[in-house]
Amino acid sequence: MSKTGIGRLFRKHRHWLILAGLVLALVLVNVSIWQKESLLRDGEIIYLDLAPVDPRSLMQGDYMTLSYQLARSLRQRLATDASGRTEPTDGRIRVTVDERGVATLAGLYDGGELAANERLVAYRVRNNRVKLASNAFFFQEGHGDFYEGARYGQFRVAADGELLLTGLYDAQLQRLGPEPRNQSEAR
Repeated sequence: MSKTGIGRLFRKHRHWLILAGLVLALVLVNVSIWQKESLLRDGEIIYLDLAPVDPRSLMQGDYMTLSYQLARSLRQRLATDASGRTEPTDGRIRVTVDERGVATLAGLYDGGELAANERLVAYRVRNNRVKLASNAFFFQEGHGDFYEGARYGQFRVAADGELLLTGLYDAQLQRLGPEPRNQSEAR
C-alpha cells in the first residue's frame, strides 16, 4: 500500500483509531489499579527499617522523605560485588523476615529456592542510588507530628518482589497517624 493509501485509510478511520487508543489506555490503567488493589488485599506484610534522617529536614511540606536501611546495605553490597563490572540497574534481592515481620538483607537473588523465612524484594539503581519502593510518605496537612517517631515502613510484598507502602510504624511496630475514621482504614 502506498503512503497516500495509508494516509487516506487513516483519515477515513481516524475517529475509530482514536477511540480504540483511548479504550486501550483505559484498560491498561484499570489493570494497573486492579493489580495494586490485589497487592493491598493479598500481599504479605513486611516492615523495612527506615534509615536515620536529619529531623530538621524530615518534613518538607505535607510529606516525609523516606530512606531505607535495606537500600543502604544493598548499595554497599553492590559496590563490593561490582569489582569493576558495570553497575546493575534492576534486580531482586532476598530478604530474611524475622518473627515480627522485619526484613533484613540476605543477599542478591540468583534464581534459586528461597528459605521459608525469605522473601523477594525488587530494586532499581538510578543515579547511583538504590530505590526499593516509594521514597516519600504523603499525609494530610498539619499531621506531620504524628509521624515524627517513624522507624519502620509497612509494605505489602508480592511474590515477584513488588513493594507497596501502606503506612509508617514506630519502634514497637505500632501504626503512626491519626485514628482511622472507619474500619477499612484500620487495616
